[in-house]
Amino acid sequence: MSGIKDVAKRAGVSISTVSNVLNKSKYVSPELVKRVEDAVKELSYEVNPIARSMKSNKSGTIGVITEDMCGVFYPYVVKGINSVAMEKGYQIIICDTQGTYGDREAIKREQQLFRRLFASRVDGILFVSSIPNEMKEKYFAGIKKQANQYKKIPIVSLERDFTSVGIDSVYFDGFDNTKRAVQHLIDCGCKKIGHITGPTGMQIAQERIQGYKSCMEDNGLSYDDKMIVFGDYSHQSGYMAMRKLLYDVPDIDGVFCGNDQMAIGALKVLKECGRRVPEDIKLMGYDDVFISSVVEPSISTFHIQKRHAGIEAAKMLFERIENPEDEKHVARGLKMEGRLVVRKSTVATAPEDWILSDW
Repeated sequence: MSGIKDVAKRAGVSISTVSNVLNKSKYVSPELVKRVEDAVKELSYEVNPIARSMKSNKSGTIGVITEDMCGVFYPYVVKGINSVAMEKGYQIIICDTQGTYGDREAIKREQQLFRRLFASRVDGILFVSSIPNEMKEKYFAGIKKQANQYKKIPIVSLERDFTSVGIDSVYFDGFDNTKRAVQHLIDCGCKKIGHITGPTGMQIAQERIQGYKSCMEDNGLSYDDKMIVFGDYSHQSGYMAMRKLLYDVPDIDGVFCGNDQMAIGALKVLKECGRRVPEDIKLMGYDDVFISSVVEPSISTFHIQKRHAGIEAAKMLFERIENPEDEKHVARGLKMEGRLVVRKSTVATAPEDWILSDW
C-alpha cells in the first residue's frame, strides 16, 4: 500500500507539499497540484482519515438527523446533501429518530443522536427536529451548549425555521404554499374542501392548517372542525383520515392532503368507495414525490424543492465549517420556493408527466 512518502517521491515534491495539496491548507501552484494529483491516481493513494482528523481537527464527516428515512421525502433531501459533501471530500452519517413529531421518545432519541454525533467529532450537523414550538428555546439552548463543548460544531435546521433561536435554517413556506394549493381546488370548482394534515401541534402542520383556513375564508367558503383530519404523513393515516372525512362530510368535493403519501392513501379509499377522481372529488397532495406522478389518476400536488433544499442546507453548513472564526453568527434563513403541479386528480385532461429521474 502506497504512503504519502511514495506520492511525494513520484510527484518529485516534498511531503509537506503533498499534505498541502490534499488538505487544501496552503497555496500550491497549479503545476505542482497536478503532479501530486497524478501521483495520487497512479498509486491509488487513499488518505488516512484518522491521521487527517488528528492533524487538522476535522473529521471529514457531517451528521444528518431525519425523522423517517423510510418515507419518500427525506431521501431526496439526503441526496442533495450528499452531492455537496462529496464535492467537499466529506462523508455523511445518517441518523433516524424513527418517531413522530412531539413524541417524548422521539425527542429523547433526537437528543441522544445529537450527543453521539457531537462526541464523534463530526464537523457539522444537518437536522430535522421533532421538538414542539413551545419547547424550542430551552431545547436548542441546550443543544448549542453541547455543540460548543467540543469544537463549536455548527448545526443547520432543515424544513423548519429556527432562526428566532439562533439556528441557521433552510425551510418552506407552508402557509403560502397551502393557500396556492387550496386555491387551485377552488379554481377547479370545489366548494366543500377537506384537509388531511400532519400531527396536531406540529409547526409545519399548523402552517398548512392556517393556510387552508385563510384560503377558504378569502373565497367566502365555510369549513368546520370535521373537515380537518389529522394524520402522521403515512399513506395508512391518509387512508384512515379519508374514511373519516367521507363519513363526517359525505358531500365533500375536494381534499387537500399535507403530503403525497397521505394523498395516495386517500385515493385508495375513494376508489374503494366508487368516488370518481376528479369528477366527484378532486384530490391535491403536497411535496411532489415520484409516486404521485405514476398512480392512476396521477395526483396534483405542490412541488417542493427537496433535493435543492438539501444542497442549500449543506452549503450553508460548510460555510460555517470553513469560517469558524465568524463570531457574530447571525442566524441565516433561506425560504425555498415551490410551484403548483397540475395532474389528473384535479384536471382530467392534464398531460402525463411521469417523474422517472428519482426512481
